[in-house]
Amino acid sequence: MTTQAVSAQFMLSTGESVDMYNATFTDGTEAELQTSGNVSSGGGVSVQSLGTFADGKVLTSIIQPVTAATKCVYAYISRRGLIAYVLPVASGVVAGQPIPCNFRLQAGDTVRVLTIASATARNCAYNVMTASGTHAIFAVTPTGAGSNNLTHILTGQSIGESLSGQRIISHFTNSTDGAKYRGGSVLVLNDRGLPVGASFAQSQSALQVMPNSAGTCGIQLNFVAQAITTA
Repeated sequence: MTTQAVSAQFMLSTGESVDMYNATFTDGTEAELQTSGNVSSGGGVSVQSLGTFADGKVLTSIIQPVTAATKCVYAYISRRGLIAYVLPVASGVVAGQPIPCNFRLQAGDTVRVLTIASATARNCAYNVMTASGTHAIFAVTPTGAGSNNLTHILTGQSIGESLSGQRIISHFTNSTDGAKYRGGSVLVLNDRGLPVGASFAQSQSALQVMPNSAGTCGIQLNFVAQAITTA
């Protein structure tokens, strides 16, 4: 089983910069990214969960997205087993800019990450935020030409089953496979199979993936998120 280095840098409302780092993160298995344990870089006096280190403090900006040496599929802050906040990801050394946010941490909050050994693997992760404050990640790994439905990484449900009655207000898609997608995007299809929303599939190896509101839409029960691949 392969491993790789994973890191991130967060800024807190108290002025602290929190360094997250693991030199031997196991590929193919979602796991927790903890503080580096380096006092001088803001990691804390020991390796620990983000919520333990920063209980009650507000995460105000993401200085460095969760970055893997080879490929990071997705990352999020977990609270009581649910996705509380989706996090941007990058692969290799990607130039970018700090991303503002406003999220109050609690004891027990953890940063969960999935990495994979291949930089060109076809994994796709659609990250969404709704007007009601729900955060969710839907994923699929296409294997050829066809219609590939994305499902919730925790429940296996479709986007309609997960977010029925809610409206997506911000989203982003991580994928190195976007050139093979119809329209270059993950499409949200309604119950008649018609596109009502879309999220451009951006390679996190080439450019920092940024949350955006282009192509957002409301979600109903029988809607699906789909990557229609040409190969």
